[in-house]
Amino acid sequence: MSQVQQPSLSREIPRHHTNWKTYLRRYWTLYLLLAIPIAFFVIFRYFPMAYILMAFKKNNIIQPPWLVDWAKNSGFEWFIKAFKDKLFLRALENTIKLNLLDLVCGFPAPILMALILNELAFKRFKKFTQTVLYLPHFLSWIIISSLALRLLADNDGLVNILNKQMTGNPDAVIPFLSNPSWWVGSYIGLGIWKEAGWGTIIYLAALTSISPELYEAAAVDGAGRFRRIWHVTLPGLRPTIVVLLIMRLGYILGSEFDRPLALSNKLVTDVSTVLSIYVYQKGINGGGQFSLTTAVGLFQSVVGVLFLFGANFLAKRFGERGIM
Repeated sequence: MSQVQQPSLSREIPRHHTNWKTYLRRYWTLYLLLAIPIAFFVIFRYFPMAYILMAFKKNNIIQPPWLVDWAKNSGFEWFIKAFKDKLFLRALENTIKLNLLDLVCGFPAPILMALILNELAFKRFKKFTQTVLYLPHFLSWIIISSLALRLLADNDGLVNILNKQMTGNPDAVIPFLSNPSWWVGSYIGLGIWKEAGWGTIIYLAALTSISPELYEAAAVDGAGRFRRIWHVTLPGLRPTIVVLLIMRLGYILGSEFDRPLALSNKLVTDVSTVLSIYVYQKGINGGGQFSLTTAVGLFQSVVGVLFLFGANFLAKRFGERGIM
């Protein structure tokens, strides 16, 4: 008997190709909503990029930069001037140092807090603790600096008043905001207190994607709580950790403005002057050197992009997805 040839199940079924006009007619409201953010980015993000030319032109804010003559040294006059400025070099050093300390000390904090909250058995207490932790994120640095001044001031700060009473020494003063080394520690500590709770939300959301069956299988195999955290929870968080770390590395040369400005004072300017404050002093606060400050901002952006691509490349080399 002749064998009947069965139809191949692996044969691809032709897909129905929807006409793009039909798709656009059906979902035109979504594209209309998408036009609003696109217009925002074009008007307020991409169009102003034309003024990057100010970094290579003579200092003139009256005429458009494309009508101004090129600066000296083939347009690199302001870059050369910046790297010869001791104040810029000090601001660059402070920016890198503070951002690295923020990365080393502040980046693991929300991870640890998410792991601790994830292990809490009482859901009401967990929700209450989570709310308390992320509320400081909504406070401005002006408010936080006022609180820090009331708590950490040398003479009438609450912490130093309690310290004097406990030690019985009226001269036992901890210079949180007046000594450069102590100021750096206070700066990093306040930053962790303000933002760690907000970052915890991201990691808690990532934890919900981990299958409970993995924890059950690990428990059956005899793994304790710390073993389950090490072999199940942390591997499940690794993609999120890598993405956020890449984004933080891209900001390694960036600098906040309100945070160092609000916490700074005349006694700690050697460690509190960062690139954002340098740009403010040279460009807006009486300096008027807008071409110089544009060159500094462009330098920050280029270095940040290089760090971003470099970190993304290394992440992919080690088997992670990265962000691009």
